[in-house]
Amino acid sequence: MTMISVNELHKRYDGKYVVNGISLQLQPGKCVALLGPNGAGKTTTLRMLSGLIRPTSGSIQFDGLSDTKDIRHHIGYLPQYPAFHNWMTGREFLVYVGQLAKLSKSEASKRANELLSLVGIFDAGDQRVKKYSGGMRQRLGIAQALIHNPKLLLLDEPVSALDPIGRREVLTLMDSLKEHTTLLFSTHILNDAEEICDELFVMHQGKMLESGSINDLRNKHRLDKIIIKFEGELDQHKTIIEQLNPVKRVEIVKEHLEIYVDDLPRGRTEILNLIQEKSWPLTKFEFAQTTLEDMFMRMVNK
Repeated sequence: MTMISVNELHKRYDGKYVVNGISLQLQPGKCVALLGPNGAGKTTTLRMLSGLIRPTSGSIQFDGLSDTKDIRHHIGYLPQYPAFHNWMTGREFLVYVGQLAKLSKSEASKRANELLSLVGIFDAGDQRVKKYSGGMRQRLGIAQALIHNPKLLLLDEPVSALDPIGRREVLTLMDSLKEHTTLLFSTHILNDAEEICDELFVMHQGKMLESGSINDLRNKHRLDKIIIKFEGELDQHKTIIEQLNPVKRVEIVKEHLEIYVDDLPRGRTEILNLIQEKSWPLTKFEFAQTTLEDMFMRMVNK
């Protein structure tokens, strides 16, 4: 079952495409990351999915509804920089947004208490929001996005402005929310996506570069690599090693070489033979595999 289908979505400002023909599908009960560097078009995509702005072209089909239906009551949205009424308590704020979502006051009050407990700030519910830490404010923001029981929760860079403690709190909360709703969140931090999400959509310059499960993308782009270090300059060694047949590419990273090979046994043998033949002053030789971060950096730097 598909919750939301996006087909050839475009958004243009001043003649320039910010989002350029992306297509994706979201399944219910998943946590999905929209991954990309700053300026990739992630926020614009989320704002179109949330119904806050209209696409220039393309379609968004939500759970069997027609394109012309207002889908906003199915969606909860937390912007990157949420705004609060700091003079309100956390509980008052949730009751207020609940009533804006057309809940009765009693329904909004009941729902506020449920959400304060769910996001882990029930004991702070009667404190004024101005006294909340960054992590507590993000928890409150997630609670307001959930006030009307949406089917899909959209979070724009939910941990980018937090300190390490607040970031850990919110990531743990997001992981637990998978039991209650479908999550789509944007981030430029791969480790956050890898830690809690089921699938990745990788964007760059308004286009979708890759999509799939973490394991599928890892297996698709995995290459063996050999990490070596020599005394002295590395550039000359790099140029010679690049000419070996099993070698796909060589990168200088800090004070060592990372050599990507498509045949590890053969690559290891040829590189060791070369080192011995040239009498290079080897100080380090180890094996590894490419990571999702390697994949991400390679795709966005193409």
